[in-house]
Amino acid sequence: MKKNIAVLMGGYSSEFEISIKSGQVVYKHLDTDTYNAYQVIIAKEEWVCLDKDDTKYTINKDDFSATINNEKITFDCVFNTIHGTPGEDGHMQGYFALLNIPQTSCEMYQSALTFNKRDTLSVLKPYGINCAKSYYINKGDHIDENAIIETVGLPCFVKANKAGSSFGVSKVHQKEDLAKAIEVAFTEDDEILIESFLDGIEVSVGVINYNGKTLVLPPTEIVSENDFFDYEAKYLGKSQEITPARISECDIEAVSKEAKRIFEILQMSGFTRSDFIFHQGKPHFIEMNTTPGLSEESILPQQALCAGISLANLFGNAVEMALKK
Repeated sequence: MKKNIAVLMGGYSSEFEISIKSGQVVYKHLDTDTYNAYQVIIAKEEWVCLDKDDTKYTINKDDFSATINNEKITFDCVFNTIHGTPGEDGHMQGYFALLNIPQTSCEMYQSALTFNKRDTLSVLKPYGINCAKSYYINKGDHIDENAIIETVGLPCFVKANKAGSSFGVSKVHQKEDLAKAIEVAFTEDDEILIESFLDGIEVSVGVINYNGKTLVLPPTEIVSENDFFDYEAKYLGKSQEITPARISECDIEAVSKEAKRIFEILQMSGFTRSDFIFHQGKPHFIEMNTTPGLSEESILPQQALCAGISLANLFGNAVEMALKK
């Protein structure tokens, strides 16, 4: 009997439309001989399930079900493609854990931890993971620009602590631009992370559960036409994403080992994509995404295809791993 799979997409953040694209790709590639896939769109205004004609049916939040043509549909598994809140910060993971519905992303604690860039760095640094120098500000704090520059130097990156797709991120070259960058970051979150600029090659590494084992995918080299890998570079064609990365076998081994180590330190599951910069010959960890982009042009699907894994196998495996948890 075919399993009912809810492909979860949308969310409450600026990444809503990006998540819809990811979810539609998963919906398209899930094997219809094995699964009954449903698009489930999560928005602040409503939670809805779409039938094959894209007619909307309200999700019953009490048990995460939908009544379609007078038939109650319940779900055997949820494929989570929400980027940002509430799908990447632990909220949906906790909800599904309470309902005892398997879902494809990591567990609630790991999701909440990695969505908070500052907390992730705090956990990893005692393990000797190389990271940029950092400075933290909360909304309402006194802002000491001299102290910031003394700590992280210039240029530096000002980031919203809990946001993705480079929303709320600015690269600051001069002190007089710092206040504006902080203001931009505060439009996305009430916590800010300011990091030193690391000069070097940027790579992104996917690590996934595949056939019951931890698999490191071929790393992707990021070459941005802009000053850094911002929203335009990620989604509007202003970058090259080269898989496998044009780095030495020694460097591939080093960054792959570090990505797997971080995956295991954080006790991750599902799909992850971690970003690194090779600075002074060593990979420095930047951040981890636990519901990375899954459109055909996104980095993790590129890496899977490079490793010989079709999108149907990639997505089907994620469902099967979730069902076996």
